[in-house]
Amino acid sequence: MKVLSLAIAFLCSAGIAFSAKPVTDKFERYQSLYRYTPLDLDDSTYEDLTSKPRDYHVAVLLTALEARYGCTLCRDFQPEWDLVARSWNKGSKPDGIKMLFGTLDFNRGKNTFQKLMLQTAPVVLFFPPTVGPFAKVDGPPLRFDFSGPVSADQLYTWINRHLPEGTKPPLVRPINYMRLISAVTILMGLITLFNVLSSYVLPIVRSRNIWAAVSLIAILLFTSGYMFNHIRKVPYVAGDGRGGISYFAGGFSNQFGMETQIIAATYGILSFATIALALKVPRITDAKAQQLAVIIWGTVLLGMYSFLLSAFRAKNGGYPFFLPPF
Repeated sequence: MKVLSLAIAFLCSAGIAFSAKPVTDKFERYQSLYRYTPLDLDDSTYEDLTSKPRDYHVAVLLTALEARYGCTLCRDFQPEWDLVARSWNKGSKPDGIKMLFGTLDFNRGKNTFQKLMLQTAPVVLFFPPTVGPFAKVDGPPLRFDFSGPVSADQLYTWINRHLPEGTKPPLVRPINYMRLISAVTILMGLITLFNVLSSYVLPIVRSRNIWAAVSLIAILLFTSGYMFNHIRKVPYVAGDGRGGISYFAGGFSNQFGMETQIIAATYGILSFATIALALKVPRITDAKAQQLAVIIWGTVLLGMYSFLLSAFRAKNGGYPFFLPPF
């Protein structure tokens, strides 16, 4: 009886070993076919790869790459799919997690497409293992549909979400040497151009008057309401209801395009008059000419400021202040 029991135990263990060996051999066989790129499948290899039992995860891209099918999304995504498979196969993987990637083109898998009733491509199917420590309840494969262009990062994140816990290989994009060479060439060209034109450009860049003019124009442009017009898409002018044209919109929350230009010009004249009185007039050596300049620029300052107050009063009828001549 003891000998018989040992014989039965030996036969059972041998049967288990022989039944598990094909699953392991199948994974190793497919892994040896393509070291880094996805497996190139057809109907028969797809059935064999996804058949039960399996102790590995497998992701399959069902696609249609030929131009006659007009699947631009398939052709655009193919390099991203190859990048996902290459990153996984080259990286260090968690212990015990087995993963295979495969590509089934429509030309080589028409029966599979018909069996799955697929009307569009591309589609990614993810099959979890049915035996082993990471086995899951048998059911239909997980499906990743494409509603638009998808990057390798998006799909890789989705696949990792359905894998067991552990450190996954990072997604590593290859270095784009053409882009790197182009960037270096452009940078060297800009440095050369700067060296050649520096004697002409630097005096302009260092000019205080130019920076002052640019700053003043920017201040006048934005304080007069240019951004308000750009955002609100306001009309240039409007009718006043009596057959004429209204250049100023009533109220603080309304404005016309012509109004912005008038106010900007007013601010500009006031600024120029102030600068002239502060900087230019004191440098005039002739006393009478200096006195005449003070009178002229003072009159300009008074007149334009009076006009500015009248414009403000037109927008706000309750404003009580004004200056002559308006």
